Amino acid sequence: MTLRLVTFLFSFGLFISQVVGFLPFTPPVSVKRSFFLRAAASVPFNEGNVTVYRTFDDQDEQEVKESYTLSYKIARPMSLSSRQAAPIVVLHGGPSVPSNYLYPLVDAIPYRSIIFYDQLGCGQSSEPQDINAYSIDKAIDDLEILLKKIGARRFHLYGQSFGGILAFEYLKRVAERNNKIEGEGCLSVILSSTPTNVKLVEEEAHRLHSQIKNENPEEEDESVVAEAFRQEHQCRTPEMPLPLQEAYQNAGTVWRGTDAIRDYVAKAVAQEETARMPSAMVLRGEHDFVTEVCVEGWSSKTDPLFNHKFVRSKTVEGCSHHGLLENEKMYGEMIDNYFAEYD
Repeated sequence: MTLRLVTFLFSFGLFISQVVGFLPFTPPVSVKRSFFLRAAASVPFNEGNVTVYRTFDDQDEQEVKESYTLSYKIARPMSLSSRQAAPIVVLHGGPSVPSNYLYPLVDAIPYRSIIFYDQLGCGQSSEPQDINAYSIDKAIDDLEILLKKIGARRFHLYGQSFGGILAFEYLKRVAERNNKIEGEGCLSVILSSTPTNVKLVEEEAHRLHSQIKNENPEEEDESVVAEAFRQEHQCRTPEMPLPLQEAYQNAGTVWRGTDAIRDYVAKAVAQEETARMPSAMVLRGEHDFVTEVCVEGWSSKTDPLFNHKFVRSKTVEGCSHHGLLENEKMYGEMIDNYFAEYD
């Protein structure tokens, strides 16, 4: 049977082509989580779980409270309270593409404590089958529970792709409470390859995909086109890096991809009286499917999303959606240098 493309899933950092007769790539069991195991051999890690809750209506329309677990890992836990180099809280993309692909930050930033966790629905965390267990607001609730559990009183936020949306919405919530203590909480934030509008990034990704097809009109195998897209706009490496493979293997299936958050459009804080949000840097790769038009709203002067003017924009030369996996040293230095300005 002739191979044909069944579907493309654009899930910010998860672009999978499923072909009839083929399964999405699954690494052998022997290499599962191998990047983390290698990192843990040389860097101290703490691992743990935190309990989060969801409330549902049962068949009798009575409220039922269910508990679930979030799995977290802290690299260099002894530095968690450092006053010289505040820790980094890492928010992965997807939705539901777990933190595996971001573990190389441990090597790229060699002295800070770094907190990773798998959001509900993927990785080592629970995966409720009820779609009502998921939303951006509920994911922010979970983040706040995690921060309290691990005792992170001052930290930097790093959100990659969808994780940047969570970071921004969390910071809006904190600002609207208007009770921030100076020098505590989030000190600065990086939004990496994070769009302001989900429908827009879908349109841009489809445009870039069509462009590749038009440049190769005789190519009938859509899996070849998908791989060309991957190498041009998602991760510009000859082979898909192992941390990204591991993330895909452990991705969730219930609340996943842009379909889950298709109506998202970033909006500024709703109240006039708010605490100042942290200074921000917005990154995107030169060849990223999250194109310039997808991120320009973060630093708009006429219709600002942050409640201040301290939003820095940077295009990472030679990279696409996964700059960390394409040029680890350069990317890590850029992240660390920005956070160091606000320690």
